[in-house]
Amino acid sequence: MKRLAALVAAILALSACGSSEPTAVPESPEATVAIATPTVKATVLPTASALATDSTPVATPAPVAVAPTPAVITGGDGPTGDLARVSADWATDFSTRTIDLGELRIGIQMIPIRDRIRPIDNPEFAPASEAGWSDPEPGLLLVVGETARFYPLAMLIVHEIVNDEIEGRPVLVTYCPLCNSALVFDPVVDAQRLRFGTSGLLRNSDLVMWDDATESLWQQIGGEGLVGTYAGHRLEVIPSAIVSWGDFKAGYPDGVVLAPPGRPASSYGRNPYVQYTSRSAPIPGFFDSTILDDRYPALERTVGVTVDGHDKAYPFSVVQAVGALNDTVAGVPVVVLWSPGTADALDSSDTAGGVDVGAALAFDRRVDGEELEFAAADGGRFTDDRTGSMWNVLGQAIEGELAGTRLDPVVHTNEFWFAWAAFHPNGEVFGP
Repeated sequence: MKRLAALVAAILALSACGSSEPTAVPESPEATVAIATPTVKATVLPTASALATDSTPVATPAPVAVAPTPAVITGGDGPTGDLARVSADWATDFSTRTIDLGELRIGIQMIPIRDRIRPIDNPEFAPASEAGWSDPEPGLLLVVGETARFYPLAMLIVHEIVNDEIEGRPVLVTYCPLCNSALVFDPVVDAQRLRFGTSGLLRNSDLVMWDDATESLWQQIGGEGLVGTYAGHRLEVIPSAIVSWGDFKAGYPDGVVLAPPGRPASSYGRNPYVQYTSRSAPIPGFFDSTILDDRYPALERTVGVTVDGHDKAYPFSVVQAVGALNDTVAGVPVVVLWSPGTADALDSSDTAGGVDVGAALAFDRRVDGEELEFAAADGGRFTDDRTGSMWNVLGQAIEGELAGTRLDPVVHTNEFWFAWAAFHPNGEVFGP
């Protein structure tokens, strides 16, 4: 009975890193070992980025400038304590790293921890016209070439990683519920396509991934190799955005949506992090409270724009107040657009039933080399100051002289404020 009770407690604690996947529970209790990591109530707690647009087929995004490569540490002691226990059978080279191993937290509370939150490795898609998601359902929008895809957060909450390919180009789709960070990367490193999975570890409450070629550990936010052969490398970001199903269908009627992998669509949509966004701070066991930046509420959504290695944050509350925020980042004129209609996937028990937090996307506001100024109009639409054309939040001109034109994206994310501030301690923050 004691053994059974320990197993039940461990299963309940599994949601601490975000899996609502029923089959993630190990089949054999004999293969399970409980780990002494922070426990949370399963019903309460857990666990980018721009949009390709243009009236003609969109070219494959060019490589994006990244931050300077961090210093790589070699030698020294390997993992100790519980980290040593959970990684005992890993081939990861812990002697090569860019971080102190003490920064890694154990998010999964049963051994084995890797891929217990199971990625989707061979995704299938259905036409948008055949899918039954409700309009407020949030999801990740990815456009490569002539293909537009929607990955519902209801499914990404369960799997966190999708190893995908679009028009012959490998893509790595990722989502961390604890940070509300959705990012897409090119998984090809040194001419080798890597398969990524969830390591079961967290850093600054964010997903730490692993690759199956070298078993290196990678940070989701920023795409940095943390530990192992690829420590110091950075994955190339592929522009994406979090939008509503309704906006996706309207902007990309010929698009496709991620199909359930061997299970009914009705099995998705349950949010295991009910009222997570009502918290005043991230989970203490997964985040160092001494580095919490109190300039904005910890779980306020934030648009994090990156241009030529320069990072700048735009809290949702600031953008929502004006609807269209015109600015310049690293010499590039940008606009951040906010429109209502996207649900908070981490609020209610239903991912589509959360409060309306809207969608915020960032673009280069130049068209044919000429800068435009944007202003909010009625119905979540926008107008430009040169032609008065009407635009939607996806950066598409839908009426007027520029109808059919699409703004070029700038890389941006929508993570929570605490996460953006932790990973960009020297970043700039827009102030009204």
